[in-house]
Amino acid sequence: MKTKSVYFVSLGCPKNLVDSQVMLGLLEKEKYSISQSPDRANVIIVNTCSFIQASKEESIETILEMADFKQTGVCELLVVSGCLPQRYSSELKKEMPEIDLLIGTGQYHRITELLGKHQKAIEQGDPLPERAYVDQPAFIHTESDPRMHTGKKASAFLKISEGCNRRCAFCIIPTLRGKVRSRSIHSLVEEAKGMAKNGVKELNLVAQDLTHYGIENDYQENLERLLPELVKIDGIEWIRLHYAYPDRFSSELVDLIAKEKKIVNYIDMPIQHTSNAVLKKMGRALTKERLFNLVSELREKIPEVVFRTSIIVGFPGETEQDFLELCEDLRNLNLDHVGVFRYSKEEGTRAFDMDNQVPAAEARKRSQKLIQILQDQRWEKQNSYLGKEFPALIEGVSSESDLLLQGRIPTQAQEIDGYVLINDLGDHETVDPGDLVMVRVTEAHPDFLVASLV
Repeated sequence: MKTKSVYFVSLGCPKNLVDSQVMLGLLEKEKYSISQSPDRANVIIVNTCSFIQASKEESIETILEMADFKQTGVCELLVVSGCLPQRYSSELKKEMPEIDLLIGTGQYHRITELLGKHQKAIEQGDPLPERAYVDQPAFIHTESDPRMHTGKKASAFLKISEGCNRRCAFCIIPTLRGKVRSRSIHSLVEEAKGMAKNGVKELNLVAQDLTHYGIENDYQENLERLLPELVKIDGIEWIRLHYAYPDRFSSELVDLIAKEKKIVNYIDMPIQHTSNAVLKKMGRALTKERLFNLVSELREKIPEVVFRTSIIVGFPGETEQDFLELCEDLRNLNLDHVGVFRYSKEEGTRAFDMDNQVPAAEARKRSQKLIQILQDQRWEKQNSYLGKEFPALIEGVSSESDLLLQGRIPTQAQEIDGYVLINDLGDHETVDPGDLVMVRVTEAHPDFLVASLV
């Protein structure tokens, strides 16, 4: 078989990125070379997202862009994996003949096997095998599966479970990812130890819902048991929690975060809305009262805690009063990082056929109003950091200038919450990527901070 060169594009969320890294690890193990340029690769793989309309459009546009290299480059096989083929394999087979191989979310671990079959057919001049490999997702990787680390050396995502047992009315994820499959604590600890040996200092825990980790085994292993094992690992300095749903956020977990210094005081907690009427329509196991009580408990026990959340406006049946209630609640909650999304009508979800769909223009107007409120809050938050000192994880030289270092403080998650630019090394002669240093914030800007080393 001739030289095997692969160009890889990973779209969507960090959980999808972990799948991409596992595929890259499997490809590397089988001696595929990873190309940095699509025009020099004989295989191009696009790992897609199809959560909402915008992500579907991005996936399709990327596929079409990569398909051009079958004409202008040396590409022989265009592979599309992930959520898009899991959801639309029949349509893609019919409407996009340029795609040679479709791999769903439960088959990505077969990437080298399936590529080998197709490449052998090409070399021998035989018809290509079956184009689509999509079934009910059941696979989740373990510490034994190879995984290629991509991105910043000192930070990595640790996927603790796959799938979702919730049935939120707006969400297609359970269809795309299947039911919850949790990894064992032993498996996660072993993978994390390997990461630490390779220089990782920040573990970002991800799942569809961290608080449902272990649900399929009646929580014999759960988040409250996993975290104490992870904090024991030498070399791991920060553990950050992403996607921890508020309805199952226990007081034990709050106390654990307050006690363990390695667990960053940062909670990514999707709430979607605060109106009880809308939450009920959404099928969320949450009430406004529960949310406010949890936020109060967290702030009482962890005064410096930082919150990230996501909000959906324009959900079917959301009245003007519901929206105004949401605005007022978010003013009072005063959360740190809030992503605002307009409701996306997705076929296959319960909300698709709901009555009282909010007109797109009205949803856009509401989102713009809410974003303005939140921007004012964020500016206040940014200014509140002035003069304060924080530990910072150095990521490297800034892309804006070789004279500046870039890093993140605990309030900033990778790629979504901004960053810190360091313009004064103080008495430090050198600072390397992966170093944890103390900084003092000297300037505040809407999307980043400026600091000097202490």
